[in-house]
Amino acid sequence: MKKLLMATAATALVGGAAYADDHAIKLGTILGYTGPIESLTPHMAGGAELAMEEVSASGLLLGGKSVVSVRADSTCVDSAAATAAAERLITSDGVKGLMGPDCSGVTGAVLANVALPNGIVMISPSATSPGLSTAEDNGLFFRTAPSDARQSDVMAAILKENGVGSVAVTYTNNDYGKGMADAFKAAFEAAGGEVTIVASHEDGKADYTAEVGALASAGGDVLVVAGYVDQGGAGIVRGALDTGAFDTFHFPDGMIGSNLEANFGSDIDGSTGQVPGTDSPGAATFAELVGDKFDVTSPYTGESYDAAALIMLAMQAAGSAEPGDYVSKVEMVANAPGEKIYPGELAKGLQILADGGDIDYVGATAVELVDGGEAAGSYREIKIEGGKMVTVQYR
Repeated sequence: MKKLLMATAATALVGGAAYADDHAIKLGTILGYTGPIESLTPHMAGGAELAMEEVSASGLLLGGKSVVSVRADSTCVDSAAATAAAERLITSDGVKGLMGPDCSGVTGAVLANVALPNGIVMISPSATSPGLSTAEDNGLFFRTAPSDARQSDVMAAILKENGVGSVAVTYTNNDYGKGMADAFKAAFEAAGGEVTIVASHEDGKADYTAEVGALASAGGDVLVVAGYVDQGGAGIVRGALDTGAFDTFHFPDGMIGSNLEANFGSDIDGSTGQVPGTDSPGAATFAELVGDKFDVTSPYTGESYDAAALIMLAMQAAGSAEPGDYVSKVEMVANAPGEKIYPGELAKGLQILADGGDIDYVGATAVELVDGGEAAGSYREIKIEGGKMVTVQYR
């Protein structure tokens, strides 16, 4: 309850700032400020709001409009709560677009129940379920993180290159986890690997002895944990370590975060994983821009900056903050042709668009939108060494 009250207070504070400027354009920043990825979302919000601050400071958006963030809690896992929060953002707060949500299940719910009926553009920085690629969206949904269909191919390649022949798989029982597990099983088996078991786990349990026992019985060289670093995924890892069932793991994006190091340290040395990321020039520029404002190495901070930037640049290209007007411009500003725009250069992009020119927004994550709003995407491969996540390479 305390966390919920804190999140509500933060939302009210940011919302109050929005109402202080009658000329401001409001954007919803809807993320799981409570729930299984709550350690990640403050940094994601920081990325999105940094872009908004940059645009506001330029004084160039639509003749001098400022932009303010109105935060709302998606919870990551409660679709009803996320839907209600998104509805309030639109009907009560009057936001003109949604940066988020974050997790795949709540993203699908908000898309179907809020964005579609209200004609609102939404760009998720982190919803990765392959199912969202075919969801009905009327062209309103985009994402700056690539689908797990791509992540699964990368994950299978990493494991095979590391000489892993067999794996057990556990996944959090929701759209993200199930989509990831299914896609990975297909990719790993296609690469010649053996999947000994694919078993779900529920978040929020105090004891995962039964789940770990089933995984141990099936065996495997490595345990793949498609869960959340602040929830059941961590419980599975702890149970596997304590019982000696597994000592080497592979972690998809939902498990990558500072708490992975904090919770397990060198106990998981030799384990591997991947998270969306790039070594493009924009990534280094973004890190310099952020400085010590928040943890730029936390997952999806760059994707959040880029999601917010795309919305605002599309507004400028359309000459309007109305979603029905600017939705057709999102892919236009994201892709070639045009002058490349990097983090810290949003004012430059706004001016070019105001002058009738074209931009190719590269941003922090080498943005390229394909197939009707999908992120082409690249990944940062990591390995745990000395209790720390070390970058191996980018794929």
